[in-house]
Amino acid sequence: MLIKLINPNTTVSMTEVLRDAASAVASPGTEILASTSRSGAVSIEGHYDEAMSIVGLVDEIMEEPAADAYIIACFGDPGLLAAREITAAPVIGIAEAAMHAATFVATGFSVVTTLDRTRIIAEHLVRNYGMQHHCRRVRSTNVPVLELDRPDSNSRSIILAECQAALDEDKSGAIVLGCAGMADLVRFLEDRLQVPVIDGVAAAVKFAEALVGMGLKTSKRGDLAYPLVKPYAGKLASYAPRARPST
Repeated sequence: MLIKLINPNTTVSMTEVLRDAASAVASPGTEILASTSRSGAVSIEGHYDEAMSIVGLVDEIMEEPAADAYIIACFGDPGLLAAREITAAPVIGIAEAAMHAATFVATGFSVVTTLDRTRIIAEHLVRNYGMQHHCRRVRSTNVPVLELDRPDSNSRSIILAECQAALDEDKSGAIVLGCAGMADLVRFLEDRLQVPVIDGVAAAVKFAEALVGMGLKTSKRGDLAYPLVKPYAGKLASYAPRARPST
């Protein structure tokens, strides 16, 4: 089984963190192909960053070899539904995967993310995914994404303190890490908090393996059917949808 893990930002060192987190939980026989977007922002921390990342995401999905499943490794799940339109393979967003995983191990969870503006985006996702009755709060640490990649950063202690506050104040039973760049913090946090800490990268790998193992593909009936064939103009002309086989 080939799972393509796509980092929608352009920071290669972060892709390496994501690859390690994915490989650590992958089953024997699962190959993780980690890729870094070739266009877009160095970090995704807002709606505009997300929108600009989608072209690079599409490039990675359309590139050969085709994978059995794809993972969008950004907690905003940018371009998730568009990605599901262009391939029949399962496409998993790490925020959706992490939230679902949390509901299996706790009756309530808190999301701990980076900036306050990304907290608001995560709150939108909570509502979109129908998680209002499970997510007790989304918390921001005001740690920029790229700070997570710096060895001399004190981001670990800041994130730990916010997670502890979530347990004490929100009365949550689990923590969802609200940034792909936090993927290497799971053991550090679990050892200190003694509750489940869910990294969306790891959760997405296991869900992808399950969907592929069940033989499930993305429905091509309704709104996730392949994009309608039509011309595009300007800088996006080369991205105009082409005819696809019917399924």
